[in-house]
Amino acid sequence: MQIGTRVFTLPLLSSLLLGIGASTLVGCSTPQVAAEALPFDRAIRAAADALLDEAQPFSSMLAGSDRRAVVLDPTLDADSGQQTSATQQLDVAISERVQQARYFELVPFEAANLKSAKYLIVGSMSRAQGGHRLDLALLDLKTGGVLAQTSVLARLDAADMKPIGYYRDSPVLMKDETVEGYVRTTLTRPGNLADAGYLGRIGAAASINDAARLYNSGRYREALVEYRGLAATPAGNQIRVLSGIYLSSVKLGRTAEAESAFGRLVAYGLAQKNLSVKFLFNPGSTEFWADPRLTTAYGMWLRQIARQASNAKICMDIVGHTSRTGPEEVNDSLSARRALFIKQKLSAEATELAARTRTIGMGSRHNLVGSGTDDVVDAPDRRVDFAIVDCAA
Repeated sequence: MQIGTRVFTLPLLSSLLLGIGASTLVGCSTPQVAAEALPFDRAIRAAADALLDEAQPFSSMLAGSDRRAVVLDPTLDADSGQQTSATQQLDVAISERVQQARYFELVPFEAANLKSAKYLIVGSMSRAQGGHRLDLALLDLKTGGVLAQTSVLARLDAADMKPIGYYRDSPVLMKDETVEGYVRTTLTRPGNLADAGYLGRIGAAASINDAARLYNSGRYREALVEYRGLAATPAGNQIRVLSGIYLSSVKLGRTAEAESAFGRLVAYGLAQKNLSVKFLFNPGSTEFWADPRLTTAYGMWLRQIARQASNAKICMDIVGHTSRTGPEEVNDSLSARRALFIKQKLSAEATELAARTRTIGMGSRHNLVGSGTDDVVDAPDRRVDFAIVDCAA
């Protein structure tokens, strides 16, 4: 008897199939997306409905039993690693649909609930031709197998891409292997295992969510305690934790601790061979943004980047970026001049870096947001990347 791929969504079979290598039975190709982009508010509801519809073959087996607990690890913007107002809207749509489902009960994404929860939902938004793609996946927490996955194309005419609290304040982009693993999981087809790196740190992810919630509500002292506790564990060695220690220390006025934390954040990024820092420049200029509330720390950032790069004896490409405002040739020149400006600042801190760094201007070709608003929304588009390269190159 031939078995269809829908069978792989059944929880009674998932352990067996995944145990013998379901990835050989179901392809890992990029999910297919409908060609027509829906208005954003319709798209987020359609994505949530489609995910639960795909879950019907196994959820119907729960008839007569208790509702099964589901947790939602908050969705992310896949390009920047941030939580935004738009991803929060997606979270709300998912939560409402799960609560309306007959066989599921949504419980808070907290470490204590992971022990009793049966399922996990993850989701991401990413730039795609014709709009933004919404990718959602439902996992079995016990087996680590993906039970359902859906992708929907959304227009962003009504979407608010403004990053929320913690992500707005962070000096760096939230992209590391753990975040990338989360995004890969949102794209994983049913019958395959979720990303091992992400799932292995799911407990830390719940604690990070708790700490970010404390930070966003202004409870900086409690947030710092949470972040410090996470940093003392192997699973806590990730960019969201290190950034959280830095941000909480800044809010509490602990200058020395903040600089030390930023140094660890830089060292982590350099060890990962890529660091993206959100230096804000005045529009069309190589001068830093005029608001000292945003740029006062830049001198310390540059000092720590120079110190950590010098100590590591590495070579770097300093890559400048701009928003999409203005002609392409102007942006290419501007991004190159901004990269040179940063190189000169670093070389003033550590003279040996003059010979170990080179500059590249990417203009607006690698925009992550693409709004062209030249404000906090598209700050990631005006970043400076530090990419580790072979010194012999």
